[in-house]
Amino acid sequence: MIRVHHLNESRSQRILWLLEELETPYEIVPYARDAETRLAPPTLKTVHPLGKSPVIEDGAVVIAESGAAVEYLAAREAHGRLGVDPADPAWPEYIGWLHYAEGSAMLPLMLNLYVGRLGEAGAPLHPRIEGEIANHAGFIEASLKGRSFFVGERLTGADIQMSFVAEVLRAFGKLAAFPAFDAWLDRMHRREAWTKALERGGPYALGR
Repeated sequence: MIRVHHLNESRSQRILWLLEELETPYEIVPYARDAETRLAPPTLKTVHPLGKSPVIEDGAVVIAESGAAVEYLAAREAHGRLGVDPADPAWPEYIGWLHYAEGSAMLPLMLNLYVGRLGEAGAPLHPRIEGEIANHAGFIEASLKGRSFFVGERLTGADIQMSFVAEVLRAFGKLAAFPAFDAWLDRMHRREAWTKALERGGPYALGR
């Protein structure tokens, strides 16, 4: 059985969502953030040296990157139902979104989080960070206009992976400025598997 080392209020919530969509049995090993620092507990380092979440275990296989976990599970479980076959013309777009979510889109959002903690010392960086957030959110908005999903006409791992970008934008109060992306997240939140993942994963208020 798949084991998910799950940290509350983190990227690992989307792995639970993926597994619920796949109807794959899984076990949750829960971890809680420090109430003051918001950091993951040191015990996660016994699972993986980086001490980050999510980490999935599938027998002897241990995967710590959420994008890799999405790709692995979508390919391995349910005959690739939420993946895209490399022979499919949509595969380059699918792989692009899987890597884009953490490789590009999350960078200015994380900078916004960390620089915001610097107070006045971080003020000179805010215009550049805001510009990058708007640039990426605008790109995503244009890509979603007239579409229900990121790739093709069905839910794929690309939607799962991009969900955290939308969650963080909404938590920062910035998602409403991008109506197609905003509406997409609302649609994802209405999925039965999303609701089941929330019930199992515990408190998760980023996008709500």
